[in-house]
Amino acid sequence: MASKATVYKAEMQISDMDRHYYGTHGFTLAQHPSETDERLMMRLLAFVLHAHERLEFGRGVSSDDEPDLWLRSLNGEIELWIDLGQPDEARIRRACGRARQVVIVTYSGRGASLWWEKNASALARIDHLGVVDIPYAAVQELARLAGRNMALQSLIQDGQVQIFGATGMTAIEPVWRKRAG
Repeated sequence: MASKATVYKAEMQISDMDRHYYGTHGFTLAQHPSETDERLMMRLLAFVLHAHERLEFGRGVSSDDEPDLWLRSLNGEIELWIDLGQPDEARIRRACGRARQVVIVTYSGRGASLWWEKNASALARIDHLGVVDIPYAAVQELARLAGRNMALQSLIQDGQVQIFGATGMTAIEPVWRKRAG
C-alpha cells in the first residue's frame, strides 16, 4: 500500500521591507511521503523570499515538468521558476529555456557547497539564473517550527529573514552564490 501525503495548513504573514511587499497568504501543503519537514519548510521559505500574489507551489517532488514554485504571467508565460535542492545542470538549463528567471535554493550544508563547486563555472554563464544557499543550521531551526496547523510571521529586512511561529523564532541569512543578471 502506498503512503499518502500529509496535509499541512499554514498562514504566513509576510513583511518584506526590502521589496516593500506585505501580505498574508493561506496555504494547504501536501507533504510527499519522501519529503522531510526541512524540505517542506524550505518551500515556505522560498515563497517568503519571492512572495507575489501569483506565486504558486508546483508539484515539485512528484513532477519532473514543474518546479517547486513558480510565478506565471496572466497569459501563462513562466516569469519565475524556483527549484529546491541540487538539480542537475540539464534540468536547470531546461528551466532557463522555459522561464524568464530561475532561482535554485540550496539548503543541505556541505552537500550544497560541493554541488556549487561542481556546477559553478557552467552555471555562471546563465544570466537569468540565481542561486541562493540557506545555511543548514537555519534550515534545522526552521524545521522545528513545522506543525500540521501553522500561523507564521516573516520579516525581511536588509537581506535577513526572521520567521516567527508559536514554538519559536528563526533568523536566516540567505547567501547568494549567484544573482540573476
